[in-house]
Amino acid sequence: MVVEQTEKAGAAASPDGRNNRRWLARLVVGGLCVLAVVVIYISNLWLTERFNETTRNRANLRLALYSGNLLSELKRSSIVPKLLARDPVLIGALNSGDFSQSSGRLISYLEEIGVKSLMLLDQSGRVVAASDRNLLGSVHRSAPYFIEALRNNDTVFTTSRNESGGIDFTYSRKMEVVGSSIGVIVVHVDLGQFESSWAGISDAVMVTDSEGRIILSTEPKWRGLKEEEALQLRSPPSAIARAFQVTTDWAMPPADAYISGKAVMRQGKRIPFQGWTITSFTNHASVRERVNAVLALEIMGFAVLLALAFYLMSRRAVLRSRLFQKESAELRLLNQRLQREIAERKKAEKHLEVAEQTLAQSSKLAALGEMSAAVSHELNQPLAAMKTYLAGARLLLRRKRNEEAVAAFQRIDDLINRMGAITRQLKSYARKGKDALEALDARAAVDSSVSMMEPQLKQRQVKITKTLPPDPVMVMADQVRLEQVIVNLLRNAIDATKGVQDPQVDILLTAGDMATLTVRDNGTGIENLENLFEPFYTTKQPGDGVGLGLAISSGIVNDFGGRLTARNASGGGAVFEVQLPLAGRRGGQAKDVGAGAGGPGKGADKGMEAAE
Repeated sequence: MVVEQTEKAGAAASPDGRNNRRWLARLVVGGLCVLAVVVIYISNLWLTERFNETTRNRANLRLALYSGNLLSELKRSSIVPKLLARDPVLIGALNSGDFSQSSGRLISYLEEIGVKSLMLLDQSGRVVAASDRNLLGSVHRSAPYFIEALRNNDTVFTTSRNESGGIDFTYSRKMEVVGSSIGVIVVHVDLGQFESSWAGISDAVMVTDSEGRIILSTEPKWRGLKEEEALQLRSPPSAIARAFQVTTDWAMPPADAYISGKAVMRQGKRIPFQGWTITSFTNHASVRERVNAVLALEIMGFAVLLALAFYLMSRRAVLRSRLFQKESAELRLLNQRLQREIAERKKAEKHLEVAEQTLAQSSKLAALGEMSAAVSHELNQPLAAMKTYLAGARLLLRRKRNEEAVAAFQRIDDLINRMGAITRQLKSYARKGKDALEALDARAAVDSSVSMMEPQLKQRQVKITKTLPPDPVMVMADQVRLEQVIVNLLRNAIDATKGVQDPQVDILLTAGDMATLTVRDNGTGIENLENLFEPFYTTKQPGDGVGLGLAISSGIVNDFGGRLTARNASGGGAVFEVQLPLAGRRGGQAKDVGAGAGGPGKGADKGMEAAE
């Protein structure tokens, strides 16, 4: 009833009204999308510009703070050499040459002043007192701070690169008595503390001297290089690299500098000290994050509006959707049941296929066991003949009749070849056939099968007539499986002729549109043609067979693209025909195997049956 009401309501609405509402809905959705794009684009430009300016101002403020702290430390440390140069204890030690108390006094000053280290050098540049006792006795005659201090009457500031690759910042001052130089006091300023504090932020900071060389930096490998060389050597800290991975450069203002191909904001400020400059590189991560946060809110708002519009447009389809969902659920249940049934059938087919293959091999090995007894009898004859030939050859050699002995050996060799052919046929028949088909001569398969059955044919005294064409008959098949089919047909023919006075089996191979192999016997014929190729159908006594030989043979021929048929001959006996496509003409699968078989023959007995 609900469906009928919905259909009636839809029929009542005019087509023009439905089209107008549809176009109005499309215009509303399109207008919202255009408005969203415009608002987001303008917001991105405006917010990026504002937040970028804020970030730049903050970077300038930080540089001013860093610059002030650095300058304050330098000015504070510049007073220390002037005070120490007037210390009477140090002056007395330089005059007397007794420096036993000097190092301890410098160490006590070090704790109060807060510099990195203190050294007292005599007139020759030898360290006579130091806060680091490991430096005592070392000579610094060629050090810049020693040479410059002797040349000037005021405090001297110098920078030098130490052995570990860092930069030493020193204040030095000449110590005088009555206008005569007696030594130099050296103060090492600890500016590395600022590098440690700068490294805790996301910016990369460096200080360059008047020549543009980096003397302080958050990146140790930058020290001693110029800015261009440093930026090519390595990027700023990993925080910037991580920011680059999540930050896009779209709609950003022109970059101040590029590091590893990425845009950064560069800020510089001059330090009023010996031409120094402090520079920072700031990434745009904070700018992008704040802009993206606002844009995300805008996008969310537009998304809510679009969702509301879609909800209003989809209300009329809710009822139909529920009906469709109910039908879909029923179809899914039916589909699941069908899938389970299909899976169970496939599993059963797979198990049946494995069982058929196992039974086929068992049937084949059973036939092999039956043939092995006859083959062993067949092998006894050449063995006895070989023994006789060997005895004769020994006697001929003693009588020096070498040519006759060689002839005897040749006969022995022929017998050995015959025995080898018999055993090879048994081995090839025992193994499982390959799944891949290949072009082979059907005549060779017939000869090989007859050779395997030859002991049984001789034992049963069955006359076999074999008619093969002079030219090769090439078919697409597997030789071992094809031989299995021919052996099964020959065994059935032998069993069918047990009660016949002069048993005879005729084999005929012809080639036309298809290769046709005919096996005919003069037995009593086939009793039930309709059930002949069904599995487990047999007329043998229990223990003589299970009725799988012809069923398996029919399946093998079908796999080759051919068919196996059976009929009763007009003159008595049974006729089996195997039709196989010639190589290069292989078509589709064969039709029903029993289609070519004639109706049940009258008077046929149980001589011809499905072999094991």
